[in-house]
Amino acid sequence: MLRIGALLPLRWAHALATPLATLVWHFSADSRRITLRNLALCFPQLSEFEREQLARASILETAKFACELGRVWVRSVDEVLQSIVEVSGQEVLNLALQQGRGVIVLAPHIGNWELCGLHLDRQAATTYLYRPPKLAGFESAMVSYRARAGAQLAPTTRKGIAMLVKALERGEIVGILPDQEPALDSGVFAPFFGVPALTMTLVSRLAARTQAALVVMYAERLTRGRGFAIRIAPAGPGLSHPDAEVAAAALNQTVETCVRALPGQYQWEYRRFKHQPDHSKNALYR
Repeated sequence: MLRIGALLPLRWAHALATPLATLVWHFSADSRRITLRNLALCFPQLSEFEREQLARASILETAKFACELGRVWVRSVDEVLQSIVEVSGQEVLNLALQQGRGVIVLAPHIGNWELCGLHLDRQAATTYLYRPPKLAGFESAMVSYRARAGAQLAPTTRKGIAMLVKALERGEIVGILPDQEPALDSGVFAPFFGVPALTMTLVSRLAARTQAALVVMYAERLTRGRGFAIRIAPAGPGLSHPDAEVAAAALNQTVETCVRALPGQYQWEYRRFKHQPDHSKNALYR
């Protein structure tokens, strides 16, 4: 499927995503329900109609991501990078690299986050944290695709974390998707859109240990298949605070700022609030 998708022009891939999103909306009750419930938690001020429109937009953008993933992973790196037609904030990343203490790049699940890695691979040596997929047989292919421009891939294990520390100590780039739920013993609860969310402490621990610079980045999907715009900005203050809950709140605020800029392209289908502060699981997702 990835190789077939790689053959499609970007506009065709996005056109294919429209009927796919319609099928998901009508026949994937879990995706529809989780998306709507996440939006109800995060945007209670919106009407039900407004939340449904935003949910449909999010599922469509996720379908576009699925349909364009083949071209991002399979086509040549140079060809894929040509689809990036705009970069804003490059000076932020350049300045962070010049400090020589390593750079932690936070890339929330907005637009096509896979493109962020390829763009960063051309800036400096890179190491990316990844969560091994549930389909064990797919892991080697995923690592191969993501590493083909020279990146190292660090799994969410003790060995992987050590790889991140060493990369930062060498003054390199480390990329992390900051809006995934960690294990209960690797996170704390902090507000995300005002809702308690289990949030990783890894970012604050890495920043405190290495004094690395922190930036946030996402790849906005432009309309009519025109390509993508890379957006880079300084991360918000407080991410290296010694209090884990303060640092986690700062991390979520940084992600929230990005999401509010482009809410329709955020992956609202993810069970972001699955665990509760009392360690129970959120009944809203059942």
